[in-house]
Amino acid sequence: MLDCAIIGGGPAGLTAGLYATRGGLKHVTLFEMGLPGGQITQSSEIENYPGFFDHTKTGMDFMNTWQEQCFHFGLKHEMKKVERVAKTGEHFTIKLEGGERVEAKTAIVCTGSTPKRAGFKGEEEFFGRGVSTCATCDGFFYKDKPVSVLGGGDTALEEAIYLSGIVSDVYLIHRRDTFRAAPSTIERAKSKENIHFVLDSVVEEAIGDATGLQKVKVKNLKTNEEHILETTGLFVFVGHNVNNEVLKDEEGNFICDVNDWGQVIVDLSMRTSVEGLFAAGDLRIEAPKQVVCAAGDGATAALQVISLIQE
Repeated sequence: MLDCAIIGGGPAGLTAGLYATRGGLKHVTLFEMGLPGGQITQSSEIENYPGFFDHTKTGMDFMNTWQEQCFHFGLKHEMKKVERVAKTGEHFTIKLEGGERVEAKTAIVCTGSTPKRAGFKGEEEFFGRGVSTCATCDGFFYKDKPVSVLGGGDTALEEAIYLSGIVSDVYLIHRRDTFRAAPSTIERAKSKENIHFVLDSVVEEAIGDATGLQKVKVKNLKTNEEHILETTGLFVFVGHNVNNEVLKDEEGNFICDVNDWGQVIVDLSMRTSVEGLFAAGDLRIEAPKQVVCAAGDGATAALQVISLIQE
């Protein structure tokens, strides 16, 4: 039986694994289908993590050292998909794809969130063929060409800034005339001569053919006027969906308390309403969606696990 099962391999999950193993727990396994690291591995640069201020490093570079450090203390990594976490008596059953089951004394769920779709016509049709949610992954394909970015938060503006160093022009489309991003990020975006603000507007349609996206139809919400942007790349950053499926039972009911948006309700110690079950990172209520905060969540949850098992 595991001392602790950690589901999710982003900053919260990795930090939880580091603190749990370094804190003396011998049987700790992190379940993550792919390479651990989380969404931050798609970022072009990291400038707000304390002690890390190297603009030549990407999010992937940043997380590589985390993996090495965490696994050094004995954290095991299972590349298996977790379908469900269930409370069975005093312990937990981790149900894996294919019918395999693993028993654990405690569980820390750090499954995070995934980018939302904006819902415009052609989005799914051209996803991966011009429509993208990762500028770091796909920006190079549009070197010296114009692209569009949809969104008004930190991620949208940060990725627009990143793209501005690769492409010829960035058309930043936002449904309002003000942004939710940090003031410093907004000023950086405004300082880029090749970032053009298309405000009070939404994307109506992604237009293309068998070769991929060719144009983007944009509508102004105040005037109802429509116009075409001749861009073959459209990057969408309009929020995230909470990855909470593993916390549902076979009837589709959550095994712990969640809010109206499906975010897990936790206290300051990352405890859920179920004894021995913890949630950390973007999965939880009021998550700031910052790496430093997710890491703090993971450390807090792991320390609580150690205390619980010692008791």
